[in-house]
Amino acid sequence: MEPRLILINLLVKLGVAASAASILGRSVEFKSLLFREERSLKHRIYLVLWIGIPMATGVWIRFTQPSFLAGDLSFETTVLLGVIAGRATGMLGGALLALPALLHGEWATLPFNLLCGFIAGQLRVIAPDREDIWSFSPFIDLSIYRWIRRNLPRPRLFDWQIMFFVTIVVLRLLQTEVSRFLPHATFSLESPKPWVEALIYATSIMVIGTELKIWNSVRIQIKLEEQERLLLHARMEALQNQINPHFLFNTLNSVSSLVRFDPDTARELIIKLANILRRLLHSSDAFVPLREELEFIDDYLDIEVVRFGRDKLQVIKELDPASLDVMVPSMLLQPLVENSIKHGLSSKIEGGSVYLRSRLHDSKLTIEIEDDGVGMGAANFLERPSGLGGTGIGMANVAERLKVLFGDTAKMTIDSHEGKGTLVRIRLPVIPSAEAIPASFYEERASTRR
Repeated sequence: MEPRLILINLLVKLGVAASAASILGRSVEFKSLLFREERSLKHRIYLVLWIGIPMATGVWIRFTQPSFLAGDLSFETTVLLGVIAGRATGMLGGALLALPALLHGEWATLPFNLLCGFIAGQLRVIAPDREDIWSFSPFIDLSIYRWIRRNLPRPRLFDWQIMFFVTIVVLRLLQTEVSRFLPHATFSLESPKPWVEALIYATSIMVIGTELKIWNSVRIQIKLEEQERLLLHARMEALQNQINPHFLFNTLNSVSSLVRFDPDTARELIIKLANILRRLLHSSDAFVPLREELEFIDDYLDIEVVRFGRDKLQVIKELDPASLDVMVPSMLLQPLVENSIKHGLSSKIEGGSVYLRSRLHDSKLTIEIEDDGVGMGAANFLERPSGLGGTGIGMANVAERLKVLFGDTAKMTIDSHEGKGTLVRIRLPVIPSAEAIPASFYEERASTRR
């Protein structure tokens, strides 16, 4: 074949390899197979099928379209499967890729592929760090430079990256020799011109390096998303836990004020507080049904009603039954109810009322906590995206949690008028059940925040 046609095929070969790696890297199932640390036999077979079938199709095209030789990536793919997933997987993949060649009389392809898969898998076994596999670069001069730098203070002869590079070259040389002695029993793109032959060898190395680089980029992205998801989850838990000491501190003050002059009532409040503590200690759920959240509020309000007096603190509920099974962030309402009582009603001599409302509308859950207390100082209307805060620890905490969990899809508004009271309204996207909150919820929040 003319050098010009060989060079064109080499360029196309690089393009085919990069395209195939990119397309496969977009599949969620393929990524779960590729990046597993441990693989069962079923996982190994699936991985071979995912990679091997499209690559075997490329080998078949070589026979149906003799001018298109760039589709045959059987050597590079066999080496990749071996080094990524081990000897058995490499040999199984090599056998699958050899099938089209066997059907067309190229019988030597099968033993050669089995040998490549075994040797590449053995390289995976002896790798001191599996990260070396994913960080392999076809630019051997950089690997040699790093190897020299590492060996200056303390000599260490073994370098996996250099060994992998040399292994690819040696296996490619073996393929050349096999095709020379058995020209009709196997296929290998060759040229009598040394510089073209060198480019053929370099292309094989570049194909393996390029596919590893593409898949490693996907792998790094997955790791970053996982780290961000864990960070987001930890931040949400930290915010949730911040509420508990704040709430307990205020509740214990209420109990302590009754111990001396009304011990029976104090005992009743302690029982209520024990129920609250039990829930806090045994519930680690980030989301709970609104019904359960309101039951928790009832225990808190029972304490506050006793403290204020039943004639001075009224609790009025206007709840849409359809909204009670919607999932809401745990400990979402208690800080808002506490804020209404502490800042809205506690300084009002005649007392007042707290209104709890919920309703569903346009796939949104609206929750309102309203009081007819003294208001929040200067009469104003504050409408802010969740996370820009209210007043005090509790209000700011709730707003921040909404921002962490829902981003811009949730909103908290505060409507306060001096001497008339305060209305806090929360709008949340509807999450119908606990089963609808998978781990991917945090991944979606992480990607949205980016």
